[in-house]
Amino acid sequence: MKTKFFLKTIIAALFFPVLLFAIAGTLDYFQGWIFLLTTLLTALMNYATIRNDAALMTERSQAGPGAKSWDKIILGLSGMTYLCAIAVAGLDSGKHHWTRDFHWSLYALAILLTILGQVIFFNARKENKYFSSVVRIQKDRNHQVCDTGIYQVVRHPGYAGMMLSLAAFPLLTGSMWSVIPVMASIILLLIRTELEDRTLRSALEGYEQYAQKSKYKILPFIW
Repeated sequence: MKTKFFLKTIIAALFFPVLLFAIAGTLDYFQGWIFLLTTLLTALMNYATIRNDAALMTERSQAGPGAKSWDKIILGLSGMTYLCAIAVAGLDSGKHHWTRDFHWSLYALAILLTILGQVIFFNARKENKYFSSVVRIQKDRNHQVCDTGIYQVVRHPGYAGMMLSLAAFPLLTGSMWSVIPVMASIILLLIRTELEDRTLRSALEGYEQYAQKSKYKILPFIW
């Protein structure tokens, strides 16, 4: 199981940088190399933080029954918007250079924000053993509320981390035009957060009480 998950993680991590280079039509593309190295680093972090939890690896790889139909639609749209972001970045900073190269400090900031976002995401996943890849009430796994660790700060820290990493994408790839599909991806995540929160409030025992204690979904004092 570990080997299979590791290989899937690395292959998935390589897919988007390879696509970015293919669209750019060149390997002489330093933003592409920054994206590749950052993506591989976060993929290794992904594996390192889940490799000792076989049940969660299974749930993340092949979720059980009861996934919400609206979530499948959002996941599909999210995949499309991220592919659009890759395509726009490849055409922009890799091929046509519509965006001027940033100062090196902005690329460094983008790397830090991407890694920070992933650290938040992986911390949330490690804390919550019911951290599924889809929205579902996991009756088959005796689903319970996670209200410890980072979940004491916000109710959906995983999404918060994902949004932070996504927000860094235009800087990471040197493409301001990719802001458009990235914003679409973030909006879809905000919608998913709201719908998942409503689902958990209505169907997961103890979640309503938890929501009264942990008042913010994504960003403390804001939302």
